[in-house]
Amino acid sequence: MNLQISGHHLEVTPAIHDYVTAKLERVTRHFDHVIDVNVILSVEKLRQKAEVTLHVPGKDIFVEADDSDLYAAIDNLVDKLDRQVQKYKQKVQDHHRSDKAAARSLAEE
Repeated sequence: MNLQISGHHLEVTPAIHDYVTAKLERVTRHFDHVIDVNVILSVEKLRQKAEVTLHVPGKDIFVEADDSDLYAAIDNLVDKLDRQVQKYKQKVQDHHRSDKAAARSLAEE
């Protein structure tokens, strides 16, 4: 997994980098076919914003979250991303099961 973290009007400190990396491990634990992860952290007046683009086979998953605290925005972002990754994983598994079930029913006939 290639991880790229960048900041817009913000310097990405080693502490922020480690925090984002630790949080994203939860996503890769649920789905290990992640190719690339691009994280953009930005400051817009009083709002701290975090965006992530997750590249998985066949799809790009984009999530954004904002909060008054950057760490809270990252937490919200990872929660949203985790739900979307689990939804994508379930969809991929359901498609594979339906293909096998269709082939099995054709073989029985």
